[in-house]
Amino acid sequence: MAGLDRLFRPKSVAVIGGGYWARSIIEQCRKIGFQGAIYPIHPKATDVDGIPVYRTLNDLPETPDAVFVCVNRNATIDLVRELSQMGAGGAVCFASGFLESQAETQDGASLQAELVSAAGDMPIIGPNCYGFVNYLDQACLWPDQHGGIPVDSGVAIITQSSKIAINLSMYTRALPIAYLMTAGNQAKVSMADLARFVLADPRVTALGLHIEGLGDPNEFLKLAQEAHAMGKGIVAIKVGASDQAQAATISHTASLAGSAAGAGAIFKRLGVAQVQDLTTLMDTLMLLHHVGPLNGDTIATISCSGGEASLMADLGQAVGVEFPDLISNQRDALRAALGDKVALANPLDYHTYIWGDGAAMGRCYAAMMLGEQDVTILVVDFPRADRCSQSAWDCVIEGVEYAHSHSDGVLILAASLAENMPEHVAERLGASGIPCLNGLRESLEAVKAAAAVGRGIQNDQPLWLVTPSENSVTLSEAEAKTALSHSGLTVPAARIVTLDDIGDQGDFPFPAVLKVQGLAHKSDEGGVALNLTSLDAVKSAAANMGRESFLMEQMITGAVCEILIGVAADPAHGFVLTLAAGGVMTEILKDSITLVLPVTLQDVEQAFQRLKIAPILNGYRGQPAVDMPALVNAVMSVQAYVQQNMDDVLEVEINPIIATPTTAIAVDALIRRAT
Repeated sequence: MAGLDRLFRPKSVAVIGGGYWARSIIEQCRKIGFQGAIYPIHPKATDVDGIPVYRTLNDLPETPDAVFVCVNRNATIDLVRELSQMGAGGAVCFASGFLESQAETQDGASLQAELVSAAGDMPIIGPNCYGFVNYLDQACLWPDQHGGIPVDSGVAIITQSSKIAINLSMYTRALPIAYLMTAGNQAKVSMADLARFVLADPRVTALGLHIEGLGDPNEFLKLAQEAHAMGKGIVAIKVGASDQAQAATISHTASLAGSAAGAGAIFKRLGVAQVQDLTTLMDTLMLLHHVGPLNGDTIATISCSGGEASLMADLGQAVGVEFPDLISNQRDALRAALGDKVALANPLDYHTYIWGDGAAMGRCYAAMMLGEQDVTILVVDFPRADRCSQSAWDCVIEGVEYAHSHSDGVLILAASLAENMPEHVAERLGASGIPCLNGLRESLEAVKAAAAVGRGIQNDQPLWLVTPSENSVTLSEAEAKTALSHSGLTVPAARIVTLDDIGDQGDFPFPAVLKVQGLAHKSDEGGVALNLTSLDAVKSAAANMGRESFLMEQMITGAVCEILIGVAADPAHGFVLTLAAGGVMTEILKDSITLVLPVTLQDVEQAFQRLKIAPILNGYRGQPAVDMPALVNAVMSVQAYVQQNMDDVLEVEINPIIATPTTAIAVDALIRRAT
């Protein structure tokens, strides 16, 4: 595929089609200040807003760099083929009815394949998308309103939803947007391709993504590596966590949403900040633009209200950030700035004794920034300008600018309500590199997100991709354990027995467990008998179960904890590994960590320490700890099995694995494979 420069930095644009959308594209080109030639193309119209109309592509005086194709899907294919043959720089395909509508039209997939073939070497954006706005070079192919203005530098935003893109462009907190792009169906140009293009622009400071489906996870890995090498953070919001969202995603842009846990694991692994809402997405981009990735997420906060200080403390605990204690030089400087009447603490209520004295307020803010925190947040809400006077808050701005110029730390302004941070304040302070954020929780979440970027890539091994399959077979427990044992997993001594031959197992190590073969939930159906101390006891238990075939296993004692180890083949995200509290606690505690394969020993060790049951694993209140190397090796054995059977394994679950002070033994196992 040819490069994207001509498409996104065009000297000439053509608009094929008529009606509102075509007129709007020309209007937006003029509005943003596009200086190149504009060529409307329509078989019947004579002019569009005073610009002469050309009947066909062959009538153009030159080959256009960028073309917006605003016709039906079948005509789109023919025009894209013609554009490719004449050497156009690229096209935005507005029409829908391609792969995203396959379920309804039955021909969407084949038409999209035909569109890709027609494009040849020419890049196309979409189909089913709005196109792009390049605020840096004042160029766009965009058929609707947008809220941005030309900038010299800023963040890039790429979405898989055109309406989401419009909404984000209306952000009123003075965040400079360099590029606004929609990916649509990604038939030829992927989101990763778009992201790689904008990140390569030195004028772009950070990247925001709205993602419905990741596409190739390893392409995303390469993107993350390139971004980190450039010191540019990526923040993403991934939709598809709910069943309803997954259904909507599949029907919207033909993306496979996959598991929310799998996507989150990839983001964490690659140092991509994942956020849950659009406000936090934009606030994180604001922070990354002005400050860059953070070294950590410890926080000091300042406000002139005890209520705000308490609220920040509570929200900080809920979000999971820490408020370090004040250090001695911080206390001394604060005391010098505030006098003896103010109780010094973090979060700090500095009261109103110095209100109105911008210099004194600046010394207070600068003093608070002397601590060991990664970020200092000043909570301030400005009065509404239509009913109140904001002049009494000029001292805040003066103080902030003083503190910023006299300190090396990171200073952020955050309003408790988004409406209470005027855009002109955000513009003024942003020009000095001071971010102004929306809402207290959102600000704290943005700090955590920027710190996640700062931690960088945790594991840069290529992900193992999955071959989807609709048909599968589930191995028996005995078969699953045998297969896993060949990869190094420790399993109990076991034999398959019938009621008639139980008496022949005289050399079996007791106590024993007896399990009915072929039951998915054996305990629920009375298919398990525990702590059998003799062959007579085993035979009696078998007779009571009324079945033909049984798995007789050595019973494992001395358990410290039960653990679940599971791997699921996720077509969207690769092989997803789950570590969780096991046994009956799996559903009760809902204590789990998700990773994506392959993992390292260190990845697994760290994951176990993030579980809520970690204190039990480590020896709680004098109780013995588990054999952690054995437990980690059990996980690595499961990974080895998956690697050896990558072409057809769909699911592996061990629940539970019994962790003792001396070993880790799988007492139940399931394997599902493709057929």
